[in-house]
Amino acid sequence: MEYLDSVINESLRLFPIAPRLERVAKASVEINGLVIPKDMVVMIPTWPLHRDPEMWPEPETFKPERFSKKNKDKIDPYTYMPFGSGPRNCIGMRFALVMIKLAVVEILQQYSFSTCKETEIPFEMDGQGFLAPKRPIQLKLVPRS
Repeated sequence: MEYLDSVINESLRLFPIAPRLERVAKASVEINGLVIPKDMVVMIPTWPLHRDPEMWPEPETFKPERFSKKNKDKIDPYTYMPFGSGPRNCIGMRFALVMIKLAVVEILQQYSFSTCKETEIPFEMDGQGFLAPKRPIQLKLVPRS
């Protein structure tokens, strides 16, 4: 179950549900000489944060070990935000993670996935709204014996 958790976290790092988060400044603030006025919408780009090579060595590589118990404490919480962060993070985060784990376990107990001739490699992502592939990802399900 620990490895499944690492795999899901790494998947959400590479493909966050929301490619950006938006917040409204409640007060004017100055950060490193830049003034953000009250009521300004501030966009936090999760897609680039999750793929920043300074924070994530080999950012395009799928490495679930990044989220292992021994490495998890080294991750800056503001560089990994698939469900947002702080008091305004996604209210359904825990439920979504449990549902993802249950679905993956249920499917993998019955089937293995493999590519087929219709599988688009690499696939293209659509950055409009929630992050999703431009075209459906087609895979072959092979029943487990």
